Amino acid sequence: MKLLKSLNLRGWLLVGTAACGVVLASAVATSGSSAKAGASLEERKLPMRFNWVACEPNCRGWVSAVGIITADTPKDFDDFARGRQLGGATVVLDSSGGSVNDAITLGRRFRTLGLLTTVGITQKNGQGARPAVASEAYCESMCVFLLLAGKKRYVPEAAHVRVHQIWMGDRADDAKAASYTAQDLMIVERDIGRLAKYTFDMGGAGDLLSLALNVPPWEDLHELDPAELKVTNLVTTDLVADVLPHVDVTAPAVAELAPKTQARFGQELDSQPAKSTKTAEAVVPTGGVVAPPAAPQK
Repeated sequence: MKLLKSLNLRGWLLVGTAACGVVLASAVATSGSSAKAGASLEERKLPMRFNWVACEPNCRGWVSAVGIITADTPKDFDDFARGRQLGGATVVLDSSGGSVNDAITLGRRFRTLGLLTTVGITQKNGQGARPAVASEAYCESMCVFLLLAGKKRYVPEAAHVRVHQIWMGDRADDAKAASYTAQDLMIVERDIGRLAKYTFDMGGAGDLLSLALNVPPWEDLHELDPAELKVTNLVTTDLVADVLPHVDVTAPAVAELAPKTQARFGQELDSQPAKSTKTAEAVVPTGGVVAPPAAPQK
């Protein structure tokens, strides 16, 4: 079917677009030096990790979230948040995306806590020095929907926010030549519907879904320009102080792009798994650790 150019409140019509799928984006990392850039790239190949960055005095601190969203990420975040007063804190994202359904689950956790979101790489400048945030960072594919979960959302001019279709993760490398069953299309349609509902629940616009779903996996990811960041409602403020008060924000040189990271999606969120639902696992050519494919559910 022909994809709607603008979905607006008609986003649920997306469920009928069986030709669409989910993808994760390329992994890019940046830092003030090549050594730091390399270290950041390595971290982005691994499952997402959460760290609290303290920057007192006169600064509350923030949550650094770096890496790929996996099936374990929502639990890892719950473990990280336990015992911490995170309400209203800021999450600084540096991610190439990951599992669709797990990103949705994590995004809802963010919104429940009233977290703020931005894109960047945390830099710790030696013992006793206040940490800073490098704005030349990447938030791609499902990371974009984590960004959307923030109660307030800021994207620096130097940051790169990039979108792509969702697709069967184990067939995105050669999507044109791959074959697909009716079951595969059911999984895609189901997860597009879930992503559409989540987008509107978070206050996003149908334009975000339209832009993402118009880019097939055999094309380069689409980088959102400032106008698109606004029309999609990904940006709610132009002031970094609204999400990171009293924090130095820098824009160092960009590190080398890593190969595409492919998303895993289709994991059933309901307590009772759907019959005959197969889970597509992520393919991580950048060297990330991925669990072996799950057996078909009966």
